[in-house]
Amino acid sequence: MAEAISKIKEKLEELEVTEIPQAVAEFMADERKGVIKLVASAQKRYENYLNEFKRLEEISAYEKECYLNGCTYVAGIDEVGRGPLAGPVVTAVVILKQGAMIEGINDSKKLSEAKREELYDIIVKEAVDYSIGIVSPAEIDEINILQATYKAMQQCIVGLKIKPDYILVDAVTIPNIEIKQKGIIKGDAKSISIGAASIMAKVTRDRLMKDYAEIFPGYDFEQNKGYGSHKHIEAIKQIGICPIHRRSFVKNFL
Repeated sequence: MAEAISKIKEKLEELEVTEIPQAVAEFMADERKGVIKLVASAQKRYENYLNEFKRLEEISAYEKECYLNGCTYVAGIDEVGRGPLAGPVVTAVVILKQGAMIEGINDSKKLSEAKREELYDIIVKEAVDYSIGIVSPAEIDEINILQATYKAMQQCIVGLKIKPDYILVDAVTIPNIEIKQKGIIKGDAKSISIGAASIMAKVTRDRLMKDYAEIFPGYDFEQNKGYGSHKHIEAIKQIGICPIHRRSFVKNFL
């Protein structure tokens, strides 16, 4: 008697993804439409796994090169918040374990908020070390956004317990640090360490802006995160600025 389709469904859904090829083999001859659909779904799941594994291998190339050149600890750094009208600029530095393959790590802008939150917790758990740098809106006005970004990056490097042998940075070269570094254009999508840092920085800043939304209501910070949305700009025109606005950024709207 053929095994019930509900039982086959249960079996396939409980499988570790690496077990799928061997497990579906016993159901390949089953011509029932329900089973064919279940086998196709399991195979698609395995195909997605292979594609993600390949992508993670590709975005680990910079780290692997560093390890081959004798590095033990490779850090990735990224920033979030250079463009908003309000709130701090936030940076993160992350040192992952050699060979780390955390599914889903990517440029934080390509991920949903829920996925970023999920990955944030995984990165915190799996990282060898990590640190956050934050520079306030007032200081951004004082020294300009580029220098503030550099300062936040320097700050998070100092905050590490483990000194990295090499640093991979998204787009820029950080001044006044002794550690060897490499700036990578669009590095948050090309380096697993920078991608991890972009997620850490984004989640940290988004959480801060949600807290600020409660302190300074009316600007829709919980939604726009300080960026220049229509609602945000209209609020500036109607009620003025608040203490976390970057005066050098909003002067055209006053």
